[in-house]
Amino acid sequence: MSIWLGHHVVVMSQPLDMNGIVMKQSKFSYKLGQFLMFAGPAGILFCAVVVLPFIYGIYLTFTSWDGVSNAKPFVGFSNYQQAFTDTAYWAALGRTVVYSVIAVVLINIVAFLLAYAVTSGIKGQNFFRAGFFIPNLIGGIVLGYVWKFVFNRAFVAIGEVITSNKPDSLLGTPNGAMFALIIVSVWQYAGYMMLIYVAGFMSVDQSLKEAAMIDGCNSTKAMWHVIIPLMRSSFVQCIFLSTTRCFMVYDLNLSLTKGEPFNQSVLAAMHVYNQAFVYKNYGIGQAEALILFVICAVIGVLQVYVGKKGEVAA
Repeated sequence: MSIWLGHHVVVMSQPLDMNGIVMKQSKFSYKLGQFLMFAGPAGILFCAVVVLPFIYGIYLTFTSWDGVSNAKPFVGFSNYQQAFTDTAYWAALGRTVVYSVIAVVLINIVAFLLAYAVTSGIKGQNFFRAGFFIPNLIGGIVLGYVWKFVFNRAFVAIGEVITSNKPDSLLGTPNGAMFALIIVSVWQYAGYMMLIYVAGFMSVDQSLKEAAMIDGCNSTKAMWHVIIPLMRSSFVQCIFLSTTRCFMVYDLNLSLTKGEPFNQSVLAAMHVYNQAFVYKNYGIGQAEALILFVICAVIGVLQVYVGKKGEVAA
């Protein structure tokens, strides 16, 4: 077989077998080799860090291990029975639900308003985007201690100057401690969700808004009937991420309130940790953690399903 290249003729001893190349690439062994080459290391690390510990954790829910000794006596479903009758756990889960619902609503409202502000063409909007996102870069432990100082010292001092009386810290009452957790969570997560909403705003074709304005819509109606429906995928992502983060919050709960006062601000993740590592009931703690995981998974899947269904309808 010969190939014409400019003024030269190249003679090939073997003809090009394109069908053979295509058949080779369509083989399962070839695809498996390509997958292992590119995704293999990440897949192995994922299995080692996530999948295997998860499976091992499920096994530990059927044991009475204390987290220290070598013996892991098998107790069957006893840990699940104790978990379902643990009133402190369900009280903590109830507080987590209340905290999550309020925090998720406020996080997404604030994030949406911030995204609208920094995409409206104001001067220095890139600077404001970076500034609003910075709180998300601070770890929950550090963030909790910083805000603990603000609530216990700064706000108390300001209140003393204004009222001439030294007020109690917001962290000194159960409702105040939960309110403080919500405030700090909104301050931390709103900037991250803002970026997703910014991407949603930028993906909407401005000609659609202009067409709505020509048809008689004002800015509010155009936002409600045109822009928001087209940003439904952004809402689905933000609500899912904020819900899972709020349900699993531990570091902020530990550093800001430590469950005080009177263990009335202990959320579900902190209760699970205390059960496993403080009270040395690792099997029960792991069972409660698995129940919390299932609840979060169900809520997350339902939320994404309902959101995606509405997105297709839109």
